[in-house]
Amino acid sequence: MDRVAAPAHPAPGWRVWLDAARPKTLPAAVAPVLVGIGLAVEAGAFHALAAACALAGAVLIQVGTNYANDAEDFVRGADTDARKGPTRATASGAVTARQMRTAAGVAFALAFASGLYLIARGGWPILVLGLASIASGVAYTAGRYALAYTGLADFFVLVFFGPVAVAGTYYVQALSLPGWVPVAGLGPGFLATAILLANNIRDVDEDRAANKKTLVVRFGRAFGVRLYGVCISGAVVVPASLALVAQQGGDGHIGVLAASVLAAFLGRPLARTLATTADPAVLNPLLGKTAGLLFLYSVAFALGWALT
Repeated sequence: MDRVAAPAHPAPGWRVWLDAARPKTLPAAVAPVLVGIGLAVEAGAFHALAAACALAGAVLIQVGTNYANDAEDFVRGADTDARKGPTRATASGAVTARQMRTAAGVAFALAFASGLYLIARGGWPILVLGLASIASGVAYTAGRYALAYTGLADFFVLVFFGPVAVAGTYYVQALSLPGWVPVAGLGPGFLATAILLANNIRDVDEDRAANKKTLVVRFGRAFGVRLYGVCISGAVVVPASLALVAQQGGDGHIGVLAASVLAAFLGRPLARTLATTADPAVLNPLLGKTAGLLFLYSVAFALGWALT
């Protein structure tokens, strides 16, 4: 049963829904699509409509996941007055859990609708990919074995916001999939995982009290901080490795090293901050900064690959 919330407004304003969509997290959805587009442009396979549909679907799945998370974390008791992050819509009583779940369903339905053209173009693999992505969004916080409550969320974020999203975006344009494309997807995937880790490190005490067994709860804050650093390092290594392989093959792409430089010079200070403070006033902006790094990194990755 839903927990009893404060009386909800009968018609929540647009700002409530915008805030509940968590705009600062949306770069995690946009970033791998940008990388997939950049790779397709370089291959001479850019397809504007397919790219636009892929971008719309990715953003809508992220919004649906955020709406579902807003409702389910409240119902499970993870969002309380002790929360260090921004107030959530369901927990504040601005909407009911039922309203938020309905909004999540609408977002997922729109995501599926935006993918109909991609299914017609790319066939059953895209149908499977789309359904799996939506299912993961629902299962993130809903159900007995919710990903966020069992410590599996980090792995799914790495995979679905990295190799899956980049490969899917590339495939619906090129209708082929070289083996190195999913490897390129690990770059944005690492930074998307870093966003989740920053969130879970900040919320470790509240998550532990709510029996939300994130990796940080299971293995400790220090482990989470180290894993954040590993993700930053992974984001540095991926484009550098691809550039090295491309150079050996005589294909250039040296410009993609700009993404490695961004990850190194902007990511390392964020990792140090995360390691040296538990102040929510510092950690809350750090989530947005990590998301901003992911976006800049992906733009640099896409342009660096496409133009050199």
